[in-house]
Amino acid sequence: MFSSLWYQSGRILAKQYAQLAFHPNIEMRAPLADGAKILAANHPSTVDPVMMTTLTREPVSILISETLFKVPLLGTGLRWGGHITVQHSNGKACLEEALRRLNDGQTVGIFPEGAISPLKGGSPLKGGSHRAHTGVARLALASGAPVVPVGISIDRQRVWLTKTMVDGREETGTWYLSGPYAITVGEPMFFEGSVEDRARVREVADLIMQRINQLAYESELRAAEAAKTPARAWRAA
Repeated sequence: MFSSLWYQSGRILAKQYAQLAFHPNIEMRAPLADGAKILAANHPSTVDPVMMTTLTREPVSILISETLFKVPLLGTGLRWGGHITVQHSNGKACLEEALRRLNDGQTVGIFPEGAISPLKGGSPLKGGSHRAHTGVARLALASGAPVVPVGISIDRQRVWLTKTMVDGREETGTWYLSGPYAITVGEPMFFEGSVEDRARVREVADLIMQRINQLAYESELRAAEAAKTPARAWRAA
């Protein structure tokens, strides 16, 4: 009960902040169905998990790096919110937990790149993304849940990089605190096959990332078009 209240309170605050700081430009290609599904998005900034929670009223259990769970206060909030720790030394554990939640009819969020998208890569279709890890494909094939691809576009010139010591290691934060934030949520993708078939797993991961990149590019074009309209143009910093 407490975890649910904490999550919903955080989601409401996230939506309020997003409206003030980002004026999010969101296009939904199809309604998000209730029940088990995998939200899979590109990852241009550290705030993307927060924005992912605003896409649906259902709780989203997001796979998040263990590094953030070690940050004071933030880590506590993530645990209370029911998110899933991705341990660098044991990636299998987080996938098992995500699969358990999918089998229980819950929604799981994942960033297939496994890291922040390259800042200097440009458009997602022109080198601005990493190749997907196979975790998203393994979850889709093992659970049978649909994958909902999500393409995000931000103004990368507004990204603020921070250096922080976490657990004795220097970590880089890629923060995006204000500016245009465009999201395109695609139609659900369904896959069949065995998780033991490595070629099929790799194929599915690449297909998902390809669709995410296409949607991110469409978000980029829509944000650029919106910026030309005086009533919707983002105010210069």
